[in-house]
Amino acid sequence: MGNIISRETGMKTPDDVWNDLGELPDDEVMHAVTKLFTIYEDQLKNAPGNKEALNFFRNLDNALTQTSECNLNRR
Repeated sequence: MGNIISRETGMKTPDDVWNDLGELPDDEVMHAVTKLFTIYEDQLKNAPGNKEALNFFRNLDNALTQTSECNLNRR
């Protein structure tokens, strides 16, 4: 799966991560999203003001809202 940006950090580019996500079966995509949700949920439990976690949930909420609005407009 994807190229690594840095051997030190092991980070992949966003494009590589996107490609990896696209290669997963649907049920594994949901598992990955659930895992990501849980990571940030735990961060908020441990530090309620965690800006990274708060931004994640704000962005997720925005994405869900936009997706719902797009789906309503298609009907």
